[in-house]
Amino acid sequence: MNVGDKVQDLLGLDQNGNEVRRSDFPGKSIALYFYPKDSTSGCTAQACNLRDNYQSLIDAGYQVVGVSVDSEKSHQKFIEKNSLPFPLIADTDHKLVEQFGVWGEKSMYGRKYMGTFRTTFIISPDGTVKRIITPKEIKTKDHAAQILA
Repeated sequence: MNVGDKVQDLLGLDQNGNEVRRSDFPGKSIALYFYPKDSTSGCTAQACNLRDNYQSLIDAGYQVVGVSVDSEKSHQKFIEKNSLPFPLIADTDHKLVEQFGVWGEKSMYGRKYMGTFRTTFIISPDGTVKRIITPKEIKTKDHAAQILA
């Protein structure tokens, strides 16, 4: 997925098994953020930064939607533990991460594995990708400010 590409309406299923659609947020830009794993330090810092600045994001015309390949149950615990006010898509079949090109080989301590690259796509109200915040650019503790920039 690149800047200028059109994003389909159905994004996926959230932590409660409900469909999340672009059309659920008319007139809003969507900050669709992909993150590696629920309840890890970086992902928790990022989610909590978005939570703490949620009202500013809403006031600026954004809807936040998180995506990881974790299960609905894992998302429910993550939301509950951190009081997250936005939906998290359970992309357990990897459809969305692959479609957006954020799934691939990663490496930690010399070990290679497949995982999600932390990436945020800003989707305009008309459904096109307006901006992409890449893994190298994302600051987990200050992510809301990056979206609002």
